[in-house]
Amino acid sequence: MTPLDPSNPFAAPSVLPYRLPDYAAIREEHYLPAFLAGMAEQRDEVAAITSTAEPPTVENTLVAFERTGRVLERVANVFCNQLSSDATPALEAIEEQVAPLLAAHHDAIWLDAALAARVEELGRQADEGRLELEPDTAYLLERRRVAHRRAGAGLADEAQARLREINERLTTLEARFGRTLLAATNAAAVLVADEDELAGLPDDAKAAAAAAAERHDEPGAFLIDLILPTGQPVLAQLENRTLRRRVFEASSTRGLGGEHDTRPILLETVALRAERAGLLGYAHHADYVASDLTIHGADAVADLLGGLVGPAVANARAEAAALQQALEHDEPGADLEPWDWSFYAQRVRRERRALDESAMRPYLELDRVVEQGVFRAANLVFGLTFARREDLTGYHPDVRVYEVFDTDGTPRALFLHDPWTRDSKRGGAWMNNLVDQSRLLDERCVVVNNLNIPKPPPGEPTLLTWDEVTTLFHEFGHALHAIFSDVRYPSQSGTAVPRDAVEYPSQVNEMWAWEPEVLRGFAVHRVTGEPMPAEWVQTLLDARQDGEGFATTEYLGAALLDQAWHRLTPDEVPTSPDDVEAFERAALERAGIAYGPVPPRYRSTYFNHVFSGGYSAGYYSYIWSEVLDADTVTWYGEHGGLRRENGDAFRAKVLSRGGSLDALQAFEDLRGRAPDIAPLLARRGLAGPAA
Repeated sequence: MTPLDPSNPFAAPSVLPYRLPDYAAIREEHYLPAFLAGMAEQRDEVAAITSTAEPPTVENTLVAFERTGRVLERVANVFCNQLSSDATPALEAIEEQVAPLLAAHHDAIWLDAALAARVEELGRQADEGRLELEPDTAYLLERRRVAHRRAGAGLADEAQARLREINERLTTLEARFGRTLLAATNAAAVLVADEDELAGLPDDAKAAAAAAAERHDEPGAFLIDLILPTGQPVLAQLENRTLRRRVFEASSTRGLGGEHDTRPILLETVALRAERAGLLGYAHHADYVASDLTIHGADAVADLLGGLVGPAVANARAEAAALQQALEHDEPGADLEPWDWSFYAQRVRRERRALDESAMRPYLELDRVVEQGVFRAANLVFGLTFARREDLTGYHPDVRVYEVFDTDGTPRALFLHDPWTRDSKRGGAWMNNLVDQSRLLDERCVVVNNLNIPKPPPGEPTLLTWDEVTTLFHEFGHALHAIFSDVRYPSQSGTAVPRDAVEYPSQVNEMWAWEPEVLRGFAVHRVTGEPMPAEWVQTLLDARQDGEGFATTEYLGAALLDQAWHRLTPDEVPTSPDDVEAFERAALERAGIAYGPVPPRYRSTYFNHVFSGGYSAGYYSYIWSEVLDADTVTWYGEHGGLRRENGDAFRAKVLSRGGSLDALQAFEDLRGRAPDIAPLLARRGLAGPAA
């Protein structure tokens, strides 16, 4: 192995606080050498484990493996976050080159017969009672055995060779889907020349659109950037129905042909995933994925989703009736269309509840929501405090760095906040770790939250919608999962839990956005300093279930599309890109979720979660995690709500334990029983007369 040049910033751990990557030193040319050296180093480290003549022990096999790959971990964490948050053509070219190499590297480790044999020997000793293990180590061993088996370590050589080919190709395709979608989303931004067409759009949003147009060399015009889901926030505000339709169609046709066509990529991806599942002994990819998650099996996923469809669509149709009436008042004889829904839902809400979300925006200024809302809730519930670190540099000028202190003032973590959208950032909102907490490696957490909020012109405030407020709380729930992690092994750190449980803590954290004591602290008029009127706050609380028919139906549409694609066998996968839309229509009809005014939250061609992200056959995770979340919110209510004692219990029994035990066991340790779906059904209006 050629050692990495010591001048490369990834050659050694950063000397900055918390080992924050030294972004002042990191250059694009550092990534590829660090990836190559990191992979070679880890292969040598694994070879040292498997070549020893000593029989396997916890220390020389499990712990030794946990110590491997430090250079690769450092560069991969930084690169993946940078690629998602601030991509450049050079970074995309590196990804194209490195993605298949990483897939081959992964297979070289997890298909290593000697390594798998050492793990299996430890497993046999534990099964026979000859090896006593502490609980976190026992769970680590269990997960390692499963990982080797699911990777195909027991397959014949020919099958393993084909598996390696599939994995390498899939990694390339998934990266390509993400790049193509980002380009398609940027290209689909809607340019508006006439300001009169923007009637209804708040002044600050209009200014942001003007600034976006200026950045794209269209002075005097307005550019409406698109976010990842089908529904775009401006659809709730634009009075011009023709422009609403333009925006909707630009959003919903991304990837459907042209220069940025994602259909060939997704079809090949689906076919290869189906083939891989068959090689590993599963009926289809959905079965392969779900068999290792907390729900245990694709049929259980189908039962969960299918049981919600009827009540969700019934609620959506009931909501639509009121919206249709409002539309006909403006345009007699017009039929409610997807581009009308948000606009008339907003109007009906104003009329029924005197709640005008546009009027609320001056009370929802970004910095105050973060510091007096998100951070204050974390202080009230968990005792955390935060301080800006102006001396520390993030990976982009927009990034703000905060130090996080525990209840006794002990420094605990770094939190990087990157709130604004830009052409180089992929859509959506997410959390990344730059450094994983681990007692074994003596490392503390460095965590990033990324959002896509339109950036106003310099000197102007960033005013939020209520959805953006809850997104801030949601993503910080992921950050808390990382910040509170207190585990020994790096592979069990923070959010290293099954995919269908990873959204559980983040969804729980959304509850504090609605907590009156928290809400009063951040909902303050940016100019007058007056708190949001008490009657508005109460109306906001009363309106929590408004629109749940729409929200559940659009979510289920996407989740069921994900399942439909991934329940196919290789010979069932469509072969022509022209068949993608027909497959979608048939799948939605078959599931009973096809309802024209409410399209899926994501259509296949821009479903980044499943064709580029880690949610393939797992998008159901959000609703399953919400079962755990809603039940936990009920637990908080039963125990007095916003109390430090409750936060301490949630921290101790769930957040701090990361992936060191079964995720459902952590829930049951908190709740005292298995999950109950009833609180979710009540929250979403899917039980009783409302359904």
